Order: sequence, then C-alpha cells, then structure tokens
Amino acid sequence: MLVSAKEMLDKAKAGHYAVGQFNINNLEWTKAVLTTAQELNSPVILGVSEGAGKYMTGYKTVAAMVKAMIEELNITVPVALHLDHGSYEGCLKCVEAGFSSIMFDGSHYPIQENIDKTKELVALAHKNGMSIEAEVGSIGGEEDGVIGKGECADPNECKSIADLGIDMLAAGIGNIHGKYPDNWEGLSFETLDAIQQLTGEMPLVLHGGTGIPEDQIKKAISLGVSKINVNTECQLSFAAATREYVEAGKDLEGKGFDPRKLLLPGTEAIKATVKEKMELFGSVGQA
Repeated sequence: MLVSAKEMLDKAKAGHYAVGQFNINNLEWTKAVLTTAQELNSPVILGVSEGAGKYMTGYKTVAAMVKAMIEELNITVPVALHLDHGSYEGCLKCVEAGFSSIMFDGSHYPIQENIDKTKELVALAHKNGMSIEAEVGSIGGEEDGVIGKGECADPNECKSIADLGIDMLAAGIGNIHGKYPDNWEGLSFETLDAIQQLTGEMPLVLHGGTGIPEDQIKKAISLGVSKINVNTECQLSFAAATREYVEAGKDLEGKGFDPRKLLLPGTEAIKATVKEKMELFGSVGQA
C-alpha cells in the first residue's frame, strides 16, 4: 500500500536520519529499490521524473505497476510514490493517477507566482491524502529541461513557502543534479542552517545526492535534511555492471542474452547502491 511521505519524513526529522528517494525508470529499477527497502526494513520514496513517467508510458502505468509490485512482493515497509520536479500540469496528472506524493517545482517562477501555484496544489494534495514538496532556489544542473545554476535559496522565501502548509521543502544550497564538477565548492551549510532556523520542524530535502561526500551528507542531516534524492548513482551502477557483463561475453554464453539475465547484474548493482545509501542516511530499521 502506498502512503503519503509526510509521516515517514516527520519521523526522520525527529530521529535525525533521512529517507532516501530513489528515482525509478523501469520494472528492474522499481523491483530493486522495493526489495532492498524491505530487506533493510527501511521506509522509501520512489521518485518519478516527468521524463521517466513519459518513458514508462504515463503516470497511470507507473502507479499501477508500483501498487501491483508492492502487493506481489509483499512489501510491508512504508512506500511513497512521488512526482519529482513536477510542473503544475504534471502534478494534476499524478493526483489523478493515484500517486501518494507530488513535488511542484516552481523555483523558476517569480517567488509570488511560486507561492500562488504551490498554495493551490497544497490544498489539492491534502484533499487527496497526498504529501507535497515545494522548491525554492534552483538545484544546479538539468532535470527534464529545467536548468539551474545551483543558486542558494533565500531563507525568507523558504519560510514564505513553508508557511503554505507543504510537507517538505527543497531549497538550493549549492547542490547539483548529475555528476559534480571538480571545482564544486560544496554545500552551503550557512544557508541550510539559516533555512532550518526559519522553517523549524519542516523536513528539508537535498536534491542531487549523488557525489556529495559522506561527511557533508551527515552534516546536512544534522541540520534538518530528512529526504535525500539519488538517481545518477543508480544509473551509473547499472551501466557499469551491464557493461562488465557484456564485455565479458556473458551475453553470448548459453541464453545469456535473455533480458532477465542480461539486466540482472545491473539490477543487483542498483540494490547494492540503494543499500549503501540507506545505511549512510540512517534509515535502516526505521520502517
């Protein structure tokens, strides 16, 4: 059964750990994340970008697959199905499709427009028992056509958005989607601390979790980050394991070309990455 992310994130905030959001791209991704969460007794958030939703033929397909998989695999840990970096229209579609959580990324709008649209979606999400995430300040890199330079969020704007009744807040603190460049200056803990001071018990979200050093991850959690998004690292793990399988010629041995065998090493690699992150975030045993 899918649940809102609110309860799991409030619990994480109080317990000083973070719940991982692991983006899914197909059946293998979803199965790997769900089974690992069950094995580790960890709550988990399945993230779906608008691009991935389109790739999987639509949000209704994704929701149906996830709900059926939870039932068939007997998954008992809390699972939230969450739209990642959603547009206003995308959020409406995910409400209709049966997601349990949405993110409205209004960071590229003027702050008042971001506030107005977020307020509308808060009412809609809560009416449907869903949690909602909002964003202030841009996350560096590119996500489904939204390009950000990684500017730090204004703490006062964060408070204005938090006061709308959202359940979690993504604020730019120098984090970046994808691989981090060699000249990356690191997270701005001064900004994060200032946001935490103004938003109180609001669970904060760290996007671009791939590539951030462990010590910075742990410090961010200590300053109120309760949800950390991971996508690129799972993609890299999957690609490396699949490449190794093919380059070793295993796809030419017997029925090694069978997609169930061909995709297995990559799926196991995703599971290992998810396990590593859940242990780092402190969510193991918290379901």
